[in-house]
Amino acid sequence: MENPAAAASFTLLDYVVFVFMLVISAGIGVYYAFIQGGQHSSRDYLVGGRSLTAVPVALSLTASFLSAITVLGTPVEVYLYGASFILTCLTFVLMVGISSELFLPIFYRLGITSTYEYLEMRFDKAIRLFGTVLFIIQTLLYTGLVIYAPALALNQVSGIHLWGAVISTGVVCTFYCTLGGLKAVVWTDAFQVVIMVAGFLAVIIQSVLLQGGVSIIISDSAQGGRLNIWDFDPNPLRRHTFWTVIIGGAFLWTSAYGINQTQVQRYVSCKSLFHAKMSLYVNLVSLWTINLCSIFCGLCLYSVYKNCDPWTAKRVNTQDQLMPYLVLDILRAYPGIPGLFVAAVYSGTLSTVSSSVNALAAVTVTDLIRPYFSFSEQQLIWTSKGLSIFYGALCIGMAGLASLMGGLLQAAISIFGTIGGPVLGLFVLGILFPCANSKGGLAGLVSGLAISLWVCIGAQVYHPLPANTRPLTLKTHGCNFTIAEAALTNWTRYPTQASYITSAQQNKALDRPWLADNWYSLSYLYFCPVGTLVVIAVGLAVSLLSGGRTLKLQPGLTVVKEDLTCYKLYKTLKQKATRNADKFDLVGKYEKKSGNTNIAFCDVELDITKYQSRRTLT
Repeated sequence: MENPAAAASFTLLDYVVFVFMLVISAGIGVYYAFIQGGQHSSRDYLVGGRSLTAVPVALSLTASFLSAITVLGTPVEVYLYGASFILTCLTFVLMVGISSELFLPIFYRLGITSTYEYLEMRFDKAIRLFGTVLFIIQTLLYTGLVIYAPALALNQVSGIHLWGAVISTGVVCTFYCTLGGLKAVVWTDAFQVVIMVAGFLAVIIQSVLLQGGVSIIISDSAQGGRLNIWDFDPNPLRRHTFWTVIIGGAFLWTSAYGINQTQVQRYVSCKSLFHAKMSLYVNLVSLWTINLCSIFCGLCLYSVYKNCDPWTAKRVNTQDQLMPYLVLDILRAYPGIPGLFVAAVYSGTLSTVSSSVNALAAVTVTDLIRPYFSFSEQQLIWTSKGLSIFYGALCIGMAGLASLMGGLLQAAISIFGTIGGPVLGLFVLGILFPCANSKGGLAGLVSGLAISLWVCIGAQVYHPLPANTRPLTLKTHGCNFTIAEAALTNWTRYPTQASYITSAQQNKALDRPWLADNWYSLSYLYFCPVGTLVVIAVGLAVSLLSGGRTLKLQPGLTVVKEDLTCYKLYKTLKQKATRNADKFDLVGKYEKKSGNTNIAFCDVELDITKYQSRRTLT
């Protein structure tokens, strides 16, 4: 719904800043489509001719998944549940190490365009098609959510019609993705990461100035229980603890960065394996930067509204509008800055949607068209561009489903974990276990997917109780309520929990089945590990029972010690140690050298006559 008050505060300069970001993004697509010579093959269009370097690829890796979900969802997560999500910085380290050592060397060595080509090489064609279909479904669902998020922000801050914003988002990113291919997507992502950081910094700086310093914000957050980072409760039903974030997050982010087509397509576009690995490590720094900025924005959000929660006070319609509401509240006196924040949200969306559209086109061409149709390179290019337009339109349609889901961050992670977990298990099965065969891979994938969908759908039907989600206290005593407004916020606090629940929800909770408060209440971060582990366990069991021990694999399909950086480092150090030992071997090396040049110390019989005649000649 439109917000007239918000629209009035969105000035001409705000629109200029916002449109400037769109023009630059579209301009990059035009540049790589026409000025730089365009694409001469499907390889140029889909993987940038495998000529990209580490830094732009690293920024693109960051932008692909840290989207508007991060800009809008993570601060709200901190505001409602505390800053335990900062532990994802540790999971990023685990993810980078696993992806760069386990998956990246194999994919780069095989020179694949689609991740799912590996599944046919390792298992069979049926599993490859299964993996491709799962990726398409997962990406469409996630991308629909990502499109809906900034449209919500635009609607709250500027009053632009919600579905008008949804359609314009899809049209702009489809335009430059279709024209410029992967190179345009990567360089646009790099530009948009800068805009995202700038938007965060605008909110942080103004909040710090408004509240009187960083120490005040930290103090307010500590008093409000928002610095609840070190919670070592091992209960898997708890929404966020140290263990759920570290263990669940490691599986989740590895499924996103290690084997997901959107990211692998960027690795293999690098001009060397060294640049591909460096892109991951540079990406780690940018991941930390954006994650820390978004978490501190959440602390700022709480510090500003610690005594008057806009959501409880009905100042916003959904929790995901809290960040746009904060921007409108504290930055309306600075024309252009609200436009910068909306540009940051929009940048996150454009980067993710364009990456998804490009990846969807790549897997469709590589896995579903090229193996079955004899197309020329020019035909494949036009097919890829047509598919980009098709998937762009489809993603816009999927945004309608996003409006029916809950919190942005949890919904996005649930989608990725439910489908990404079983697919991660399949790749781990193929790379680490030479005995795994196609029967085991298919049985494991079906089993893991069934279990993941079971717990995810159950969690959507029976939402976990506040005893497990543990939302923190939200206060409204500092608001200027009317009697009518106060009556609308009839919330009851649990006696032993800092959370709120309506009386209707309390009555409904009494009729919940046993599974609802146990299996369906599993932390959403564990959806991914559950799927992964089920695939590995079932896949190994079926493989061993169906003759997997006698399986003969082509070389290069499983991990080898030469792929590991630690082994290469060991070999390098060993060679240096050997050279140093030779250098300082005074007994052997220097005795031998002296014996060859000084007749007094030579250990062989000398021909004195020949030696004297040589001296006479000289």
